[in-house]
Amino acid sequence: MLQQTPVNRVLPIWLEWMERWPTAKALAAEPPGEAVRHWGRLGYPRRALRLHACAKAITDDHAGEVPADHATLLALPGIGEYTAAAVASFAFGGRHAVLDTNVRRVFARAVRAEEYPPTATSAAERRLAETLIPHLDAPRWAVAVMELGALVCTARAPRCADCPIASRCAWLLAGKPAHDGPPRKGQTYEGTDRQCRGRLLAVLRAAHGPVPKAALDVTWSDPVQRERALDGLIADGLAEALPDDTYRLPTA
Repeated sequence: MLQQTPVNRVLPIWLEWMERWPTAKALAAEPPGEAVRHWGRLGYPRRALRLHACAKAITDDHAGEVPADHATLLALPGIGEYTAAAVASFAFGGRHAVLDTNVRRVFARAVRAEEYPPTATSAAERRLAETLIPHLDAPRWAVAVMELGALVCTARAPRCADCPIASRCAWLLAGKPAHDGPPRKGQTYEGTDRQCRGRLLAVLRAAHGPVPKAALDVTWSDPVQRERALDGLIADGLAEALPDDTYRLPTA
């Protein structure tokens, strides 16, 4: 839930999920559409489907217990390198490089004297991060670096005067050289297919049964974009089309 989404938006949804589905087995027992319904407005709703698929795999293949092994975690649906490392570290005390956006920015500045890390995590970044992990209390180290990036070494206004590693920060010592890579562009939302998909999904989530096509058509004025967005939801498994020209959240 926290991937690409701030804590203040995730917290109320997470609390609701934990009350409704305290175990992987409880989530796996529900249709995948219920995960999509209770995802609310967190965005990137395919993550809800992946969480549901992950819960089913944990239930079916691991007796309902989240595996502690990093490689086994990686084999679960929807679990990538970051999530596997985070779960193995924070839940089970493993020693892994937990590379979220904040951590990558701290390492880029403190070690490589670069204002921002590359757009995608590189193999070189992973190798660097692995060399920096302490042998003792690695999970605490991972959290500390994450918090340093989130609260002090921020993207737009780093608080270098308050930084505990300022005297050793390569970027600060180099005079804070400006980013010389590709321009960093913020994501737009207004008028996009993502916004259209969100409108359509909101109607499907609010209904507890099939929705007639007319109820979806009124959500978006551009028919071409609307149909493209609806086709995308169906292709992604977030909606199902029924023979009577109605639509619903996925049931299987």
